[in-house]
Amino acid sequence: MTIIVSVKINDGIVMAADSAGTMGSGQIYTHANKITNLCAGLPVGAMSTGAGGIGNESVETLLKDLRRRFDGRDPAYPEWRLDPASYTMERVAGRLRSFLFEEKAAPCPEPANLQLRLCGYSAGRPLAEVWEVSMTGQDCPPPRRIMEETGFGVMWDGQYEALNRLILGLGFDIGHALVKHGVQPQEAGRLQEELVRDLYATLSVPAMPIQDAIDLARFLVETTIGFVRFAVFLPKSVGGAVEIAAITKHEGFRWVQRKGFYPTGILQED
Repeated sequence: MTIIVSVKINDGIVMAADSAGTMGSGQIYTHANKITNLCAGLPVGAMSTGAGGIGNESVETLLKDLRRRFDGRDPAYPEWRLDPASYTMERVAGRLRSFLFEEKAAPCPEPANLQLRLCGYSAGRPLAEVWEVSMTGQDCPPPRRIMEETGFGVMWDGQYEALNRLILGLGFDIGHALVKHGVQPQEAGRLQEELVRDLYATLSVPAMPIQDAIDLARFLVETTIGFVRFAVFLPKSVGGAVEIAAITKHEGFRWVQRKGFYPTGILQED
């Protein structure tokens, strides 16, 4: 499990994630990298939640392999290079699905449950978009745009409970609780939707500065980490350092906060 957060405003998108990675054995490591710049020099990034890898390859390594193709550095796939003047986020999302699912996951005997959130700008466009590629076992629907250019706000995935309670005003098990306290099952879903409309906490506005969006994203990830740490009913599968990147129209993909294991003075590749 993990927590990934995106905050989309007029000036761009902020991406933030924790660093916990849970293995199939149940072992939890706290140095996983979940945010990747998908093409050098272009305002496009991806975040992952769910499985940490496909077969023997980590998601981080796979996304860097895909970046080589998008950068035009893989001679076997010259047609995958992203043309800075004409690429679209829809096309990038399609290539992401093709590479991770069709090329890597489908032939693998072990099913992968993996969600990718793709954030960035199509060439020449004034506002960013958010797309999702979701793999569940051997199933992976076409990429879905979950936030259009004119859409704004906070989205989260992975460990929902803390932010569901904070922003939506309701925990994940609210439906069961309503039935337990006398609400008819057929009415529980409708009442839950009405409660969310009444209790929803708006934390961002489209015109907020990018630094405030960064601060908000950091707060939401740190809040989830703290909640999971102290909630006795949740597995301790969120934690480690918080990583943050911001994507804006003119500055492109920029790291705001990231961990590193390289010695001082050695340049890290994005």
